[in-house]
Amino acid sequence: MRAKASGSFLKVCLSLGLLAGLGLAPARAQMEGKPTPAAMAIPGRPTDFLSPAFHKSRREALRQQMPAGSVAVLFAAPERNRANDVNFVYHQNPDLYYLTGYDEPDAVLLLFKQPQVVGGQAGITEALFVRPHDPKKEQWTGRRLGAAGAKSQLGLQFTADNQDFAAAGIKWAGFGKLLFTNLPTDARDDASNPADLFSLVATFRQQAGLTAANYNPAISEAENLTRRYGLRDSKVAASYIPEAIKKNPALANSRLLKDFLAATTDAGRKAAIEAHPLGRLDDATLGEKLDELRALKTPEELALLRRAIRISAQGQREVLKLMRPDMGEMELQGLHEYVYRRYGAEFQGYPSIVGGGANGCILHYETNDRQRLDNDLVLMDCGAEYHGYSADVTRTAPPSGTFSPAQRQIYELVLAAQEAGFAACRPGADFDAPNKATQEVVAAGLQKLGILQKKEDFRRYYPHGSSHYLGLDVHDRGTYGPLQAGNVITVEPGIYIPAGSPCDPMWWNIGVRIEDDVLITPTGYENLSAEAPRTVADIEKLMAEPSALESWQLPVLK
Repeated sequence: MRAKASGSFLKVCLSLGLLAGLGLAPARAQMEGKPTPAAMAIPGRPTDFLSPAFHKSRREALRQQMPAGSVAVLFAAPERNRANDVNFVYHQNPDLYYLTGYDEPDAVLLLFKQPQVVGGQAGITEALFVRPHDPKKEQWTGRRLGAAGAKSQLGLQFTADNQDFAAAGIKWAGFGKLLFTNLPTDARDDASNPADLFSLVATFRQQAGLTAANYNPAISEAENLTRRYGLRDSKVAASYIPEAIKKNPALANSRLLKDFLAATTDAGRKAAIEAHPLGRLDDATLGEKLDELRALKTPEELALLRRAIRISAQGQREVLKLMRPDMGEMELQGLHEYVYRRYGAEFQGYPSIVGGGANGCILHYETNDRQRLDNDLVLMDCGAEYHGYSADVTRTAPPSGTFSPAQRQIYELVLAAQEAGFAACRPGADFDAPNKATQEVVAAGLQKLGILQKKEDFRRYYPHGSSHYLGLDVHDRGTYGPLQAGNVITVEPGIYIPAGSPCDPMWWNIGVRIEDDVLITPTGYENLSAEAPRTVADIEKLMAEPSALESWQLPVLK
């Protein structure tokens, strides 16, 4: 799940078979056909990465939507330190990857609406500055594309070493609009590298004139949220802004926020927003355009998403067949992730959530160290990441293979809520329609069971929204406007009743979430994760079947 608050302005602000017959043969069997450039960079890699033509089409689609006289600037993600001299496995800024296919740090991409002179070359509409080749470092940390490799393999018009960025001769003052998203603020400053991400951002800020006096990221973010969502949910916005100012008094300097709060009608609030349009330093428009583009999945993207989701569904199936009361949460997590690797998925899309009993009532539980499951329900929210695209699938089941009466009643209520959410998935429906449909079923069902006295108190046990976009991020970019064919979203209702809740103790420590990944089609929806069983009968039937991993026994370590 990685449950994301949905709908209101406030929530947006707070969230800133192991069998060949299944068509999921291991990745090593997919090495046929013409390799893509991404595969050619390192011998023996998979061949089904997104193509340079895909990334070029995304750059051109974005350029077409940029205002006249503008430049878009996107930086690579920072490297994240784990401890001492060990970093986490690198994960690229999804926006940069979407537009280029480049997956190394210390890079910056420039897109120009009109052709420019860059590095002495005229007619440039796109420029990518990347890490240079360094044989000594590559021996330790892996191959680098370098400028020549980025040009030949990724197909960009202009590439250069990142150390050439500062002297590229870009006439920043000549652009009517500088489009960017949140600039990295947590990049380490490597004094030995004059072109690391820290230095690239500093160069951009200095040359483009982004000073503390004319650009405050916190104020800009609050103003952008007000522009985008303030009129959709003005009451919540009017309560959010004062709270935000309490946390950051600098926001009180914003004329837009002051005027918005002073207005007493929607017409007045609209006038306040229009009186303070986005300026030349624009950190909103680029994100909005990327929201629109990334929300609609192309056929190439859907192929990777389908694979990530099918792999995740097979992980759920195998673990359901293997689960026993004497197993632990971490063991189940490892089995899910083994299936992912067996099918060629490089990572998890997010930290796996495997929570038994009381742990299943913690929405983002990630400790996963309970040693015996006994017969408490186990909530397994796990998703494979395949070539950058993440699945997000949750199933809940009893280790014994049989639901108790109380477990079954809560489970079937969540299942009914999910079916209502599915029915609301159609083009043109409000993005929040599936969420509202699930809420109505959960609220009525909890009241009928006597767990709630008043239906409006349902959020005590169902505190999150039912849906978010899915793609290069598990909470992917999107407009959160009406659903469109080509959107991929989750539908994930849940009920969580921790011990001590004001209801009969028979319900305590029952946590149930059922989550599926749904493609909005021209006529309705397609459940992409349907291979993982959802009904009580289908789950209990599958859990009685043997697993392909059943005979895998490891020696006991004393």
